[in-house]
Amino acid sequence: MDSNDLEGLTPNMNTSSPTAGERPVVRVKELSERDRRRLLMHFLALDDSDRLLRFGTILPDELITRYVQRLDFSRDTVFGVYDANLALLGVGHLAFTPRETSSILHNATLKARVAEFGVSVASNARGMGIGSRLFERAAIRCRNEDVDTLYMHCLSSNQTMIHIAAKAGMEIHREYGEADAYLKLLPASPGTMLAEAVEEQFATFDYGFKANTKAALKWWNRLPGRKAK
Repeated sequence: MDSNDLEGLTPNMNTSSPTAGERPVVRVKELSERDRRRLLMHFLALDDSDRLLRFGTILPDELITRYVQRLDFSRDTVFGVYDANLALLGVGHLAFTPRETSSILHNATLKARVAEFGVSVASNARGMGIGSRLFERAAIRCRNEDVDTLYMHCLSSNQTMIHIAAKAGMEIHREYGEADAYLKLLPASPGTMLAEAVEEQFATFDYGFKANTKAALKWWNRLPGRKAK
């Protein structure tokens, strides 16, 4: 197994609590139809500036609702990071499209498809590396889906996305206040397949643990003599 297959994409196996000065472990889980309501709550909680950075315009609530309702989990891939209360701290949307649909990328690859990535992180979860972890998970999914070109489009003022792109070594093109960045990916390998499977297994376990803990606390607070929190 080539170590390059896992560099920057290997899930963090540390399950201990972070010590002072360390970032908490970020678990990235693939989302499904049952997560649609939490996705809507995440996007509606974004303020105007965050909506502008995520969607390129300040979408009103009704258009965000329509966007979430139209998400096709069988066609695209959506990743999320949950907090202890099962609220989504970060969401990454990976959309696969024919290369011909992009004027920038149609000559960048011989593959039939390219992938576009969009990310949003809750304001109370900045600085935890969530955006980068979502991007890493998206990149490894692309490799395992035989897609060698990962693309991001954002406003040039979106320094978070620009930072993620630059950190990943993406080629960035700026024009008319907007930025396009794309990354050429290596082919899939046994290492990338294993890394994604292990990451999803740990994320699923983490989600189950949080769900069980939340349910137990809810039951405990309903006991006679207990005050609801």
